Amino acid sequence: MSFEPVPEQSPWTRLGRTAAIVGMVILAGFLVVGGASYLGRAVGNALGPGEVSDAPVDVEPGLPVTVEIPPGSSGQDIGAILAANGVVRSALEFGVAVRNVDAAQSLKAGTYAFLTLMEPAEVVAMLVSGPAPSVFRVTVVEGLRIEEILVALAEKTPHEYQDFVDALVGEEVTTSLRQMPQNPTLTDWEGLLFPDTYEFSASADAEDILQRMATTMEQRVDSIDWSAWEELGYTKYQGMVVASLIESEVKVEEERVLVSSVINNRLADGIRLEIDATVLYAMRTRDVAEFNREFDSPYNTYLIEGLPPTPISAPGRASLEAAAAPADTPFYFYVLADLEGGHAFAETFEEHQANIAQAREDGVLP
Repeated sequence: MSFEPVPEQSPWTRLGRTAAIVGMVILAGFLVVGGASYLGRAVGNALGPGEVSDAPVDVEPGLPVTVEIPPGSSGQDIGAILAANGVVRSALEFGVAVRNVDAAQSLKAGTYAFLTLMEPAEVVAMLVSGPAPSVFRVTVVEGLRIEEILVALAEKTPHEYQDFVDALVGEEVTTSLRQMPQNPTLTDWEGLLFPDTYEFSASADAEDILQRMATTMEQRVDSIDWSAWEELGYTKYQGMVVASLIESEVKVEEERVLVSSVINNRLADGIRLEIDATVLYAMRTRDVAEFNREFDSPYNTYLIEGLPPTPISAPGRASLEAAAAPADTPFYFYVLADLEGGHAFAETFEEHQANIAQAREDGVLP
């Protein structure tokens, strides 16, 4: 075997091979570093939020944010969740606040209503107390009848209309404002539930809701001075009946005490009240086109003397106060005088007839 002499390489060839070797070394270094970085991220993701970046969040403070803390979350998990949602500036600050009060084992899962960038100690206190119970808000406006109130409650709560009926007629709800008959009906509860805006917890049942409204009415009635009314020989409950008439008739605030004075003057002189709202209540309608003053009912104040047997709606505080303290006027009559609900008041029947004629001329009455 013979050997051929190897041709001598040029300097440029040797330089190219060297550069290639160096490039391969550099590329391998990048792959190692990049692989290590990827591996670190993968391990971090697999371990969960326990090891998280503690870079402070940048968010506008005071914004509402709802945060869900899952059951079984550790203090580190919770800190990461809070920081990610901007509730605290960093998980580290939250962790320090937890350790300061030794609360790591007392943090409760649930849904919380936070603000962004709260004080960590305040957040810890909320988590120790636990999430606020779910609530629902119900507004019952003045002047509703009992059935209308129960419909409103059924629309705004998890309970059915019949649940509320059963709680009232089943005597599960009590009131000190009147002596209930045996086997009470819904009408016996007319006017005894105070109209207001309420918040109830999601766990409140129909009885709880109604009892709170009945108790609120007791408190409102008892907070009013009825001494002048009672000196006339009437009861608080009869005062509530008058308040319901005022609530059903008046739209203009300052007229409450004036309508109250008309009712008071007529009662004092034994004159029938002749209030249209009582007839509509007796007929179970609100449509004035169906009005019939001859409708036979103990609620028809065109036919009976004195007050109806129960309220005809739920009076608010202003009407209760007007019933207890009517204005001192000579008025015995009133009639609708404008399209905004204002009335014209009169002392004599002749003046009243003139007010009616004027209302018709103005297109207020048919």
